[in-house]
Amino acid sequence: MVKKILIISPSWIGDCVMTQPLYHRLHELHLNCQIDVFAPKWSMAVFARMPEIHDVIENPFGHGTLNVRERWKLGRELGKRGYNQVIVLANSLKSAIVAFGTGAAQRTGYIGEMRYILLNDLYKLDKQKLPLMADRYTALAGNFTGKSTQPRLQINPDSQAAALATHGLNKNKKIMALCAGAEYGVAKRWLPEHFATTAQHYVALGWQIWLFGSQKDFDVSEEINRLSGSVCVNLCGKTSLAEAIDLLACADGVVCNDSGLMHLAAAVGAKLVAVYGSSSPDHTPPLSKTAKIATLNLACSPCFQRECPLGHTDCLRKLLPEKVIELHRQLGN
Repeated sequence: MVKKILIISPSWIGDCVMTQPLYHRLHELHLNCQIDVFAPKWSMAVFARMPEIHDVIENPFGHGTLNVRERWKLGRELGKRGYNQVIVLANSLKSAIVAFGTGAAQRTGYIGEMRYILLNDLYKLDKQKLPLMADRYTALAGNFTGKSTQPRLQINPDSQAAALATHGLNKNKKIMALCAGAEYGVAKRWLPEHFATTAQHYVALGWQIWLFGSQKDFDVSEEINRLSGSVCVNLCGKTSLAEAIDLLACADGVVCNDSGLMHLAAAVGAKLVAVYGSSSPDHTPPLSKTAKIATLNLACSPCFQRECPLGHTDCLRKLLPEKVIELHRQLGN
């Protein structure tokens, strides 16, 4: 009998990417299992590019809304699909309500937020033993080997060609993708002038510069474009997430802050330099053999603050473009 498994996914794009090793492990343990994912609409394009996934079901609930009755009712509807197991990746009570509503015999997740009744296959998280988020997800499959596989998103050449055509882009020259945003705060964002200097370096080598991000990142990316002499194509807020994934896969090099786009770039196999300021790569690094970490390891970092508590942001200001360019050179760029 085919085992049917429902995954209740996290919300952040980077976290969604890091769930893929779990699905790989589940297929190893349960031959020909069927894995469906219950995920927010904005993240569905990520799961659509994971060959391990059978179906992606939209999670209609907004962030922070409890809606106990509605979650229970939706769980009952999902239960009609006949799931043997539900794995809850988000450590919230509301996610566990949906799992309980399915009536699945095995409801798996980490202990947290009074979920003892709702989940019946509970794991206690040892953060010291499992520092990487990807490993924490994979461990919920059971029989964890101690090392997760690397996430790898599948790119469809036709959809990639369509994205290029839609935005009037081509691959006639090498492409450097710059991703200047970071949702958490300014203490995770490399300086616009550093991005601009990097852009100028690669333009001098004959490369194209594409700027990626959401609409929130449009203004800072416009500043990068201005500082670099208007040599960039600003795609911020203009692409869907699906198009952004396909276009990142075209890039010959990527420079990202610690962000969801960083994890997407790593998962499409890009030659990536990930810039870390107030955060640390010890927990959620880019999981790729073609990624390098750019960080200064100052005494005051990582502080994990949204804004620099000392007011100078030296962890990013003193991380000069020459260091990032050298790391890219080591990757073959």
